[in-house]
Amino acid sequence: MCFCLNIQNRIEYAELEGDIWKPHPLTVMLPDLQPAVDFLTQVYVARPTATEVVSALLISEKTARANRQSYPFASLLRTWRLGFITGTHNSRKAAGGLLGAGRFIPPWVTIQITYAAGWPCETAAEAETNHRGTVANVVKFGPIKLVVSGPVCFWPQRNILAFDFTHLQLALADSTLYKGYVGNGQQRESTFFEQSLKQQAFFTYFLVSQDCIAARGKGGGLALWVKETTGL
Repeated sequence: MCFCLNIQNRIEYAELEGDIWKPHPLTVMLPDLQPAVDFLTQVYVARPTATEVVSALLISEKTARANRQSYPFASLLRTWRLGFITGTHNSRKAAGGLLGAGRFIPPWVTIQITYAAGWPCETAAEAETNHRGTVANVVKFGPIKLVVSGPVCFWPQRNILAFDFTHLQLALADSTLYKGYVGNGQQRESTFFEQSLKQQAFFTYFLVSQDCIAARGKGGGLALWVKETTGL
């Protein structure tokens, strides 16, 4: 059951001072991943190959496991822009060689994910203790804007963030076309925190720095996000 108990994080890997998260040196991004982050955040920077990025992500994941690295929930609480994906095991199998090793998100589409602490009817102290919060994933393509959002629950000992997208908002330019629960979202939302991890979608974060985060999804795909400074 996802009770999300307040288990003390490994302080040797990350420290919190007030609202500012201070990464331990072990959480600093590995040099092999820097070219990908530079390409996603700077102009006139050469794009590394997908194979190079995947290799760097796998090295980072292996290093995090070897160091038994963990992160506080607070380190994720901001907006991140998706920059690189590999797809799940099933999607890569279905696409054959179309996806290749992975790919950068094209510049004509923007995908942002925002994590925030707290849940309705909970105090700030309860939200911190329970590691509960919300997620909003925004996809913008020209005048079309799609937002899916819902609850999240963080498992600090395993760096796992479980989530469910229960709400959907679709807009065309300044006109909202739909806003409300998606599917049986209301029922899923009411029982989300009672579900086991096996019942939930989740990301396992193996890299959390001030510039980027990286994770493996439940379906086996890898993803890299960079810190976002502009909203949609």
